[in-house]
Amino acid sequence: MTGHPVQVWWARLDDARPALLTLLDPVERARWESTPDPAGRGRFLVGCALGRLVLGRLLDLPPADVPLRRVCPRCAGPHGKPRLRTAPNGPADLDFSVTHSGRLIGVAVCRGGEVGLDVEESGPDTVVDVDSAAGVALSAPELAALHARPAGERQSAFLRTWTRKEAVLKALGTGLTVPLRELQVSPPDHPPTVLTWPTALPSHPRMSLADLLVENTHPAAVAVALRAPSGTEPSTTGTEQDETAVQVAVQDGTRTLADYAG
Repeated sequence: MTGHPVQVWWARLDDARPALLTLLDPVERARWESTPDPAGRGRFLVGCALGRLVLGRLLDLPPADVPLRRVCPRCAGPHGKPRLRTAPNGPADLDFSVTHSGRLIGVAVCRGGEVGLDVEESGPDTVVDVDSAAGVALSAPELAALHARPAGERQSAFLRTWTRKEAVLKALGTGLTVPLRELQVSPPDHPPTVLTWPTALPSHPRMSLADLLVENTHPAAVAVALRAPSGTEPSTTGTEQDETAVQVAVQDGTRTLADYAG
């Protein structure tokens, strides 16, 4: 059984270089300039540049000419999930997702569906207020299962659940506009899948998920909402999952950026 192919590029904050600024369009440049935090500016620059370099290669376009738009579904501001406009070359069914946490930045690309990628920086020095975050993000069954775990396992279990939920919502393009507690996913030590959907969603796509581990430390997840075949409607009930898993090919985003910036 083959999986739905997704390519994921990972880079780091240290990959931010001034030469990458030439890739940004006016909207991206304005957002970069208005970001007061140097680390935030760096993450944004790396995410934009890496996305443009990857998409430009796939679309056979100069990276600065990749036609992107960023429109928030709530306020129409320039900070929504970046999407491709109709491209002059290449397939029209290409989608991508950008994520960052701490010093990690990732870009995922797939065809035939909407993709969402999330990563959470973790490690011995990373401390998460699990109790506060879990109260907002987890359903009642997920919260009970988390508290049943030994205290030393709760942070890693929570981050695994969180990355799955974030990846699903990014694939849907809703962000955090739907209640996280209504989106229930499988337990961290089970294969990733959606168990219940938020009632605010009018339909439920066929969703495939995969867990990732970056640098053997940082939990991540990728989700693909597969487009319904022509003439069919997405499910409005149930939690049907696609029969094929996500098949992830990991790429070196640091090398991609270095090859461009020198």
